[in-house]
Amino acid sequence: MNVNQSAPPVPPFGQPQPVYPGYHQSSYGGQPGSTAPPTPYGAYNGPVPGYQQTPPPGVSRAPPSSGVPPISTAQVPSGQGAYGQFGQGDIQNGPSSTVQMQRLPGSQPFGSAPLAPVVSQPNVLPPYGPLPTSAQVTAQMAGMQIGGAVAPAPPPSGLGYGPPTSLASASGSFPNSGLYGSYPQGQAPPLSQAQGPSGSQPPQRSAPQQASSFTPSASGGPRIPSMTGQILPEQSFVGPPVSQPNHVSSPPPPQVLHPGTQMAGLPGQPPPMHSSQQPGYQLQQNGSFGPVRGPQPNYGSPYPAAPTFGSQPGPPQPLPPKRLDPDAIPSPQLNELPPQQKTRHRIDPDAIPSPIQVIEDDRNNRGSEPFVTGVRGQVPPLVTTNFLVKDQGNASPRYIRCTSYNIPCTSDMAKQAQVPLAAVIKPLARLPAVEASPYVVDHGESGPLRCNRCKAYMCPFMQFIEGGRRFQCCFCSCINDVPPQYFQHLDHTGKRVDAYDRPELSLGSYEFLATVDYCKNNKFPSPPAFIFMIDVSYNAIRSGLVRLLCEELKSLLDFLPREGGAEESAIRVGFVTYNKVLHFYNVKSSLAQPQMMVVSDVADMFVPLLDGFLVNVNDSRAVITSLLDQIPEMFADTRETETVFAPVIQAGMEALKAAECAGKLFLFHTSLPIAEAPGKLKNRDDRKLINTDKEKTLFQPQTGAYQNLAKECVAQGCCVDLFLFPNQYVDVATLSVVPQLTGGSVYKYGCFQVENDQERFMSDLRRDVQKVVGFDAVMRVRTSTGIRAVDFFGAFYMSNTTDVELAGLDGDKTVTVEFKHDDRLNEESGALLQCALLYTSCAGQRRLRIHNLALNCCTQLADLYRNCETDTLINYMAKFAYRGVLNSPVKTVRDTLITQCAQILACYRKNCASPSSAGQLILPECMKLLPVYLNCVLKSDVLQPGAEVTTDDRAYVRQLVTSMDVAETNVFFYPRLLPLTKSPIESTTEPPAVRASEERLSSGDIYLLENGLNLFIWVGASVQQGVVQSLFGVSSFSQITSGLSILPVLDNPMSKKVRGLVDSLRTQRSRYMKLIVVKQEDKLEMLFKHFLVEDKSLNGGASYVDFLCHMHKEIRQLLS
Repeated sequence: MNVNQSAPPVPPFGQPQPVYPGYHQSSYGGQPGSTAPPTPYGAYNGPVPGYQQTPPPGVSRAPPSSGVPPISTAQVPSGQGAYGQFGQGDIQNGPSSTVQMQRLPGSQPFGSAPLAPVVSQPNVLPPYGPLPTSAQVTAQMAGMQIGGAVAPAPPPSGLGYGPPTSLASASGSFPNSGLYGSYPQGQAPPLSQAQGPSGSQPPQRSAPQQASSFTPSASGGPRIPSMTGQILPEQSFVGPPVSQPNHVSSPPPPQVLHPGTQMAGLPGQPPPMHSSQQPGYQLQQNGSFGPVRGPQPNYGSPYPAAPTFGSQPGPPQPLPPKRLDPDAIPSPQLNELPPQQKTRHRIDPDAIPSPIQVIEDDRNNRGSEPFVTGVRGQVPPLVTTNFLVKDQGNASPRYIRCTSYNIPCTSDMAKQAQVPLAAVIKPLARLPAVEASPYVVDHGESGPLRCNRCKAYMCPFMQFIEGGRRFQCCFCSCINDVPPQYFQHLDHTGKRVDAYDRPELSLGSYEFLATVDYCKNNKFPSPPAFIFMIDVSYNAIRSGLVRLLCEELKSLLDFLPREGGAEESAIRVGFVTYNKVLHFYNVKSSLAQPQMMVVSDVADMFVPLLDGFLVNVNDSRAVITSLLDQIPEMFADTRETETVFAPVIQAGMEALKAAECAGKLFLFHTSLPIAEAPGKLKNRDDRKLINTDKEKTLFQPQTGAYQNLAKECVAQGCCVDLFLFPNQYVDVATLSVVPQLTGGSVYKYGCFQVENDQERFMSDLRRDVQKVVGFDAVMRVRTSTGIRAVDFFGAFYMSNTTDVELAGLDGDKTVTVEFKHDDRLNEESGALLQCALLYTSCAGQRRLRIHNLALNCCTQLADLYRNCETDTLINYMAKFAYRGVLNSPVKTVRDTLITQCAQILACYRKNCASPSSAGQLILPECMKLLPVYLNCVLKSDVLQPGAEVTTDDRAYVRQLVTSMDVAETNVFFYPRLLPLTKSPIESTTEPPAVRASEERLSSGDIYLLENGLNLFIWVGASVQQGVVQSLFGVSSFSQITSGLSILPVLDNPMSKKVRGLVDSLRTQRSRYMKLIVVKQEDKLEMLFKHFLVEDKSLNGGASYVDFLCHMHKEIRQLLS
């Protein structure tokens, strides 16, 4: 047996791996090696030795200062830090806790709109800590003031979640439980505060909780110890939200806050009440009260108009500088309110979970250590964290991510929690250069070893018995004989002595060379072919597309994908041009000039030549170059505007069939195919169908012809990548059917202009042609007894219920698999997944790529909620919803998502959260971002289109998201907003992001926004002249060209830094992001604001705060 090791070279399995600089070496299973210092914590998810559930004696939580910043009027002072804060990092976000006043509409009674605090509750559960004694509860209740009952305010309008009646308040089974209830004017709301250490920080995901300790704060004073699990006190906010320029209707009045209750296991007396004017600790992001957070990274001095962060609290600070804004001018009535009422406002956006803070905390906590995969059921770092992976028996999270790494033992428990059990699998994911590609194992003619019953492949979880002569399958428990050539003795622990020399016995991911039994017609495949099929109709010629493409192909053909260290690619190429008829080209190397053959009978497509159509690039280079020079000239004077489409794909597939190989078609197409031919389409674009029951037809293909064509393509291993250049409606929903079902990609360049779109198209084409692809692939996911794969999402075809068939699969595509229970699972043995992908490599080699993953199983719901991954959950839910619009009205799909999310959170509240008032929204630590991310999915163009979104755009995004990985959906639904002028120019790191909301923008700064497809630079109207000059090369803001798509190349640090950042972001994404420069108050700003997803959207999407209120209400209705 030999193991073919691919570059970069790494030591054989028996030898120690090189130590990453700065980390101590750990041996298999995550146990520390001899050089490691003793760790104070247990294994992942295990109990922490010596950890106490109660706080140190004498440390009680300090009360709040109740000042809360308004949601929309306060400008972030220009020097101020730009991070959301929810969790561990020493960061304070948003305006300081002083408030600007807002005008009250006459119709709104004072005090009618308070909102419940959000509590992101780490999983502190009754079974895991002592319950409060009756004395404690009595002591706590003695500290409460209960306001008199007041009639609830009317339900909110303009939320867009169905009829107003659905927003009636929840059942009044709790005291003062009316959702929009209020306190009498002039009376502060009750504050009952959980005891315990302040400065609460959410625990690291799946890492051991840490015992409390004192650390000096930024100012050198003592810092209050950290402890998880406090509940926000109640706060009331008086005054309606201020109107915002991008809001159509006013948000609903916020909800009443009910008093927090004492946490289980945290004894102590209730704290004294503080008025807003007393010094005290400020409200922290995660609902605890403690010293205000330290300064942001990369910022030299404290924020203007804010106390020195990290020091002990001082006297109240003056108001921050205000921008003149008619909405922000305080009304006289508000000025006459008592002081404690004055500073109460609608909910503080900084008091609700911040995606920015969660991402930052995960980077700080988990980015420095390698993620070692030896332990079952570990939750990996977030997709936004850069981390190294050491494969020690489970597949890297780059290949597989799960919605939960601890799955319920029974189907009843799974139904109760409503958390979907799914895995997002990216079988050919590209790895960073420092991580080795999967080893290729060659077992010779006998082929890979498999279980006789379930056909699972040999993996690290198989159990060898009887001295190594037999093995028990970990998936179906069948006992199999070990072939003589594979036999090896066992050591004293029952492990084979060669386990670390064999990738399939020690790694989570590896490849087998397949034998001839795994090949079509029992013969090894030929190397694949690429066929370039170019639309030469009037539109394509006039826009300059054909000339640009032919010029680019001359050099691009040198970069076809190749295997390992091969000198040249084995892939052959062919060329077709078309309008109403097809032109095939003979580019045989022996010809002096290329020959053209025309097929005008498009109804009965055939390939007019076999020899000379598919050729080796190096052999026929002169002929190919001559052809690419001639094509733009041959059709320069064309007047043919009509095109065909289906016959073009048919021709490419027939050519691959004749050559007996798999391959890929690159189609460059410009218009709706209306010429008489199979697959002819008509213009059916009808915006009047939006929000009707017939809206789903806009996402469905016009005709079944394309599904049948796709089925034939898959059988031949013919993958289709489609590049669209439409000037008007082209019916993307129908044209994308074949690429979607064959595992291909669709690229769309609306109103293509060479000067504006050339760079984007060229970059996408280069990346698409060069990327490594597996052809003629079949994927199957096997599971251990108790669960099975029941549903699949992605770009592929399925002819039965188990095999995912892919004519082509590249390193950007994912397949999402949902699992359901069919039996009870065992907590001890856990659950196993094995993904096996059989494919033909670019060199024509048949291979099997195997990924294995072991998950934990639980009998307590708390363990499920403690090990979920929200990013993966949102990826699954978006795909589920985007498939749902094919068969159901969009409103039904949206309501289904909201209901499922409410059920997930209500189940946690009911079964896992420590007892507390109904007025509090309590979120699991791992899922505290579920509402904000779900709201982004609900507001997306597919589920809630604005007036400017075309039917084609919606269909395009729908098919795009279907095969996105978790990192791509994360930034697509919640874009990154980076301030460019706040960090020092000499800083080489990426600037820290801020939350995607208009109120985070300061008119004196420049921001960059990206979502994986779009890239904006927003320029504030009062940016310093020097910054404008160094970035845009003009002397003032008014001279900047709005809509600029290329930054001028200027020789100064600012210009170099911003252009470097743009380039860096583009390399991180699978598609080239076209840049658009947007000026404040410019017409393009509406497009930019569409991506500020925490705000209300013009098309009726709720703001983050409003949606959180809505979710809270849904949860309370479920609980009552």
